[in-house]
Amino acid sequence: MNNSKKNKISKYFEDFSIGDSYQLPSRTQTSAIFSMFQAASGDNDPIHYDKEFCKSKGHSDMLAHGMQVFIQTAAGAGSFPTEIRDSLLGLVEFSGKIIKPVYREDTLYPELFISNLIEQNTTGIIEMKAIVYNQNKILVFEGCHKYLLKKKMPNDK
Repeated sequence: MNNSKKNKISKYFEDFSIGDSYQLPSRTQTSAIFSMFQAASGDNDPIHYDKEFCKSKGHSDMLAHGMQVFIQTAAGAGSFPTEIRDSLLGLVEFSGKIIKPVYREDTLYPELFISNLIEQNTTGIIEMKAIVYNQNKILVFEGCHKYLLKKKMPNDK
């Protein structure tokens, strides 16, 4: 048996518990990230890309787009995808709420934790709460991801 395969046993729906958590890497929202998000999204609103315009609206710096903050919670940045390599059927839903503004040069600290497990016949849905704090430990975002996973087949148990 290939050692890399032997050391990477996939988890299935039944292997998870409410409260399991996944720390994601912190990331400072640099001008480069703002530019990359602008290029990828096509969003050219000056509230996100013109510092002086932002200041005229009462903001201290360029305001991060809400979707730019949300993508910091991508599960692929952590260990979750490698744990479910053989059981993941797909991301089926996501949502989020911006709690406080995020500005250029803020450092974000995202985390995911399992908040609900919905059992089905041969599959299950893992609901993960997504939270993001800034460098001042202020909650700036909270949301939800839902993933559809296979359950173990009788021969897998």
